[in-house]
Amino acid sequence: MIIGTVKALATRGARTQPQRRADRATAIAGSGLAGDVYADALSPRQLLLADEAVYEDFGLPAHALRENLLLDLDAAQLPSGAVLRIGAEVTIRLMFQCEACGQLDAYRPGLSGKLGARRGMLARVLRGGVIACGDAVRDLGVISTAWPDDWRERVRRVLDAVPKGCVVEYKHLARLAGIQSSYCRAFPRLIGQLGAAYAGKAASAQAAATLVRWEGAGLFDDARP
Repeated sequence: MIIGTVKALATRGARTQPQRRADRATAIAGSGLAGDVYADALSPRQLLLADEAVYEDFGLPAHALRENLLLDLDAAQLPSGAVLRIGAEVTIRLMFQCEACGQLDAYRPGLSGKLGARRGMLARVLRGGVIACGDAVRDLGVISTAWPDDWRERVRRVLDAVPKGCVVEYKHLARLAGIQSSYCRAFPRLIGQLGAAYAGKAASAQAAATLVRWEGAGLFDDARP
């Protein structure tokens, strides 16, 4: 079922660079958009989908939300685990809502709080191909496991997947859970709150030096293209 259209595309080569608008972009399965700084096989944040109505409602300048795909629909209202087909080839898996971080307040004081859950939806690429402006967006239904919006629950999800006898480094845990590395300082307390079953599953790089490190193999493999 067609639920919307791609209105604009953009990539960013580095975090310090502005978004580059394009008429077409190549999506790479399991990675993201070619040439985009967030293309990462081990990240749940490969793509950001935003709703053009947010720009109209808040009077934002182009690319203020730093989205890759600007759509004429609110993808954040679709459930995590849903799979969308973009155009004829590309399929993406919706992961979780993108938090409206304080950096948005540079455009207008208090903007992040006003946006709330309307920043957009993060996704991973399941099947690659070319995406072009004007491509139809089809909802293929919920056919993969949902991921929570709460970062603490995502950390728990990653820790649940750590194989017995292995450990995941804090910085890598943040990467797999889709949060900034600055959250690493909160991990010891959070893991302690999760209980004894989670003790020893994550550690700093120094503490993990002599242990078998898990890189995240299979964490996102449950989705079908």
